[in-house]
Amino acid sequence: MSSRIPSTATQRRLSAAPSSIKPRQLSHLHAQLARLQANLADTESLLRMTSVQAESIRGLGAFHGGLLMAASKVLGEETVAGGAQGSTR
Repeated sequence: MSSRIPSTATQRRLSAAPSSIKPRQLSHLHAQLARLQANLADTESLLRMTSVQAESIRGLGAFHGGLLMAASKVLGEETVAGGAQGSTR
């Protein structure tokens, strides 16, 4: 029966443990918060850059579409002209 009753030294150690753990936990949480803030800053920077790149890609898409339409028109006219010349011979 005496082994089930904690000694006074054990009771003191158990009651002192939460007070010594709390600063360590707060320090760990502070480090995690700092890492989270750094990651959020990196994410924000990457999102800003992605937004700029998306606008540039949009412009390139419009330019590419214009080139394709111009090429289609030129090639279409050549095909029509070539077909007209072939039918007159």
